[in-house]
Amino acid sequence: MMNKLVAVLVAVLFIAGICLAADKKLSDDSISDYVRLRLSGDPDVKGGALDATCKAGVVTITGTVDTMRQKDKATKLAKKVKGVKEVVNNLVVKEKTGGK
Repeated sequence: MMNKLVAVLVAVLFIAGICLAADKKLSDDSISDYVRLRLSGDPDVKGGALDATCKAGVVTITGTVDTMRQKDKATKLAKKVKGVKEVVNNLVVKEKTGGK
């Protein structure tokens, strides 16, 4: 009987902790980290060399990408991160040189 009571108490505390953590506001550093992870993990953006900073929920993305499509997708990915209020996309699209 005591084991069941302890198990129920632990489960209630665990669920309460999850609920409290869900309401917790993310820090700017955490938001920046999550945006960088999302960009670097995307096969289209290939954002391993991109940087993201955050201040008051406003994320600024910097770096260089190959195409406009990558730049646009980076904005969409960053906006999906919890805590992001706005995205400033300062990515530069490489100019294609030479060839036809």
